[in-house]
Amino acid sequence: MPPWKYLGLETGKQTILPQKLVVKNNIKTLADVQQLCVSLNWVRPWLGLTTEDLDPLFNLLKGGEELSSPRTLTQEARAALEKVQDCMATRQANRCKSKFIILGKLSHLHWMIFQWERVEKSKKDKDCKDLLLIIEWVFLSHHWSKRMTRPQELVAELIWKARTRIRELAGCDFECIHIPIEINSGQITKAMLEHLIHENEALQFALDSYTGQISIHRPAHKLFREQIQFKLSLKSVQSRRPLKALTVFTDASGTSHKSVITWKNPQTQQWEKNIVEVEGSPQVAELAAVVRAFEKFPEPFHLVTDSAYVAGVVSRAEQAVLSEVSNAALFNLLSKLANLVSH
Repeated sequence: MPPWKYLGLETGKQTILPQKLVVKNNIKTLADVQQLCVSLNWVRPWLGLTTEDLDPLFNLLKGGEELSSPRTLTQEARAALEKVQDCMATRQANRCKSKFIILGKLSHLHWMIFQWERVEKSKKDKDCKDLLLIIEWVFLSHHWSKRMTRPQELVAELIWKARTRIRELAGCDFECIHIPIEINSGQITKAMLEHLIHENEALQFALDSYTGQISIHRPAHKLFREQIQFKLSLKSVQSRRPLKALTVFTDASGTSHKSVITWKNPQTQQWEKNIVEVEGSPQVAELAAVVRAFEKFPEPFHLVTDSAYVAGVVSRAEQAVLSEVSNAALFNLLSKLANLVSH
């Protein structure tokens, strides 16, 4: 008879929540922080604790690598622990046929697995409301594998994780996946969604063999109006076809540290150049050249670079999320690049 207790969870007929967990707040060492974060990562899917909520606690993992290295809870970390305790006392998850929607800010995207049933009000039950059952939350890692990541890649990773998870839980796929899409004007069409998926390999892999519905609208429930702060944009500034435009070449030298851009002036038909000495690796020097090119030429242009690293970074720069970079000069260049390309 329910509730069943198994692997630290208590499962009822429709609900699921972690068994009583004591949150350790007497933090003294790195080992204490690691044990706390492991416990919190385990309960997150049932309590809806986002990466943004737990950021102050994750940040305590930085610093000395010795397990005995000292740690103390910051004011922000204590506030985060209070939120954790509140969630454990008030939240639960549900088990049923499910749908899936994107939520959160761009740098802290997460998804909710849910079921929403509209229950018609009757004369006998005037207070009856829409029934929203939250089944589980899915979160991205605190650290990403790439320094610069496009929103489509983050969305694809979440879809893949959530589809894997729902197969483990229910042995089936989602009935519907909600991917909010932004468009400046006009009606969003199915063809636009297909174009977005066609243009992104990560989304193709994430949605492989999916036979359910893909919705480009958010449900009308008030919770989604409040929670959704991110929309996937259809328009891209990067052209996959050659343009009738200026061609700008960039190059860099590891020995002389010269960072070079050169182009042929359309008015004078003379070659012009811009050379700056940049400290660091040839990749950093060439990245600096590319950033100067975007600063100098606001109109569309062709960019030709012989650096695979720089080409990869530029192709992912639009509306991208930048992960933590310890090199201040490189972080500054990547930030400038993302801002210039996105605008």
